[in-house]
Amino acid sequence: MTDFKIILLTGVTTLFLTAVGCAPQEFSVQTGLENLLDNHLDKLAGKNVGIITNQTGIDRDGRSIWELLQSVKNLNVTALFSPEHGIFGEAADGEKVEYGENKKLPPLFSLYGSTRKPTQDMLEGIDILIYDIQDVGARFYTYITTMGLSMEAAAEAGIPVLILDRPNPLSGEVVSGPILNLGFQTNVGYYPITSVYGLTAGELALMIADRKWVEEVPELDIIPMLGWKRAMWYDQTGIPWFPPSPNIPDFETAIVYPATVLIEGTNVSEGRGTDRPFRQIGAPWLDGKQLASEMNERALPGVKFNSISFSPRSIPGAAPNPKHMGVTCYGIELIITDRFLFRPVETGIWLLWEIALLGKDNFKIKESGLNRLFGSDALSKSLLGEISPDILVEELRETAGHFDKLRQKYFLYD
Repeated sequence: MTDFKIILLTGVTTLFLTAVGCAPQEFSVQTGLENLLDNHLDKLAGKNVGIITNQTGIDRDGRSIWELLQSVKNLNVTALFSPEHGIFGEAADGEKVEYGENKKLPPLFSLYGSTRKPTQDMLEGIDILIYDIQDVGARFYTYITTMGLSMEAAAEAGIPVLILDRPNPLSGEVVSGPILNLGFQTNVGYYPITSVYGLTAGELALMIADRKWVEEVPELDIIPMLGWKRAMWYDQTGIPWFPPSPNIPDFETAIVYPATVLIEGTNVSEGRGTDRPFRQIGAPWLDGKQLASEMNERALPGVKFNSISFSPRSIPGAAPNPKHMGVTCYGIELIITDRFLFRPVETGIWLLWEIALLGKDNFKIKESGLNRLFGSDALSKSLLGEISPDILVEELRETAGHFDKLRQKYFLYD
């Protein structure tokens, strides 16, 4: 394992370098972007800057990072790079994005089209590469894959990387789910971390670099948040919520997402094409009342289930072709009663198990899709009767406990 020091100085965390920290004057959390603008623009003085960002790379007044930096003298924003969903969050999940010339923006490159990693031509002339994207704290989100691949590309080009940190919406304390088996590595699961990993983007970047999860490691700087604590959930930060992707419209959805995203690997609707994606799931052949009853009988901590019905519709840019479009689906909605007790991945496992029992021959799993989301084939095997769900859940608790210890070396916040 590589040894490195993390020292805070005026709010900057540096890997391979030294730095210092200061406390914010107000209770509200300052993002890494706001900290950069207030305290650390000297790091960009005289430089050509590339920025990996999207619609979430904004200050609390909604101004984009590239607009903010373009107004600063003695630096030049020379390129923008966008992740999945595009620079404005305009594309649906999995939809390839390509850009032509746009005179209103700096040169713009998609990292979710013909390439997933910045090419050396794209990086030509850049002196420093900034990453500023709000994540949801779940391994399935491809933004952290983009972060790691961009770190690797920057290292190959000899360009330093600056991560502007933002809150983990699920706090820095929740760890849940299996560690990814690298035999199932894809864009929706790139690192051997748990489904819910309890780190900020900056902390995860330190872990990626230290554990050599990218082939080459760049000079890495983290501009931390000021005022954020590990116990904080997003709604405690004072930072306005802005949807990180089209189907995570609100903070409540982010909480249940790690449970119901597993539904994507089946023929059951995960609620895309409705106003409550991931907060409600269903299928035309499912008995929602019975499913709600069975799930409530399990008395899972922190969550209850109500029976509902819905009809998915096409929503351009969010769900252009959702499962069971135009057909009435019957199922359940998840009601979080105590987010501190809620165990998202375990809830998702039991939900799939009950659907499999009720759906019988109607229920189908898409093994490759479910395996890449879960990070192994263990859940598929359980649904096929090869592994008891009780044993699987117990194994996941042990796995999460192991990862919980590993991640603590990279903490930047108390």
